[in-house]
Amino acid sequence: MATNVWYLTVRALKVSIRVPWALIPNFAISLFFLLVYNGGLSGIAALPQFAGSHYIDFILPVAVVSGAVGGAGQALVRDIETGYLTKMALTPVSRLALVLAPMLAGMVQLVAQTLVILLVSFTMGLTIPTGFGGFLAILAFTAGWGLAFSGYAVAIALKTRNGQASQAATFIFFPLLFLSDTFVPMSLIRAHWMRIAVHINPTTYVFNAMRALLSPSVSMPAIWHGIIAIVAAVAVTLTWALTSTRKSLAARG
Repeated sequence: MATNVWYLTVRALKVSIRVPWALIPNFAISLFFLLVYNGGLSGIAALPQFAGSHYIDFILPVAVVSGAVGGAGQALVRDIETGYLTKMALTPVSRLALVLAPMLAGMVQLVAQTLVILLVSFTMGLTIPTGFGGFLAILAFTAGWGLAFSGYAVAIALKTRNGQASQAATFIFFPLLFLSDTFVPMSLIRAHWMRIAVHINPTTYVFNAMRALLSPSVSMPAIWHGIIAIVAAVAVTLTWALTSTRKSLAARG
């Protein structure tokens, strides 16, 4: 099983690298959020609700997480369209490996992209008070969210078997993004319905866990809430993707 996952993940990464134009939109979205929102909204960090933090510390998690859009689903659609997935299904390869490999490939792509975003952020004045451990923890949260969102993308790809439909479905991320404390702290959100949406949105807890790592006073409850949100999201999307694989292969079988 581990060997199956390793070789299939490496192959998925090689396939993605051969089509570099498919990776550019995700990186462009992340860079857009970082540059435009930090440039346009950085002045509100003077409000007391930001507790003296720079706005880039607040907006960076948004730039990082937004890069999860796309990725794994498109690579899997190519395998479906070329018949590669059907051929692999005739071998003793684990069904879990068929699902987990593109998810891990999507996760690795997001982590690599995040490293570049962090390098750009350092040139804009970003500091990580929690040091190298905080830096690694941010990458760990990025990896977890990347795995969870890749599971969703894989499940949609298996269900639709269509590249355009799969790509369109990943834009569910944008409601998750904007129905969160994306641009201002929760205390500045006045609409009651919006506050309810923020509380039930798992993206909120991922954002706040990363923000806690960028704060001089680390909030451990925020860290744990972020971990729980990611574990729950990975469990749901991985189960959904695995179920979709079995149904898809059975229907073709």
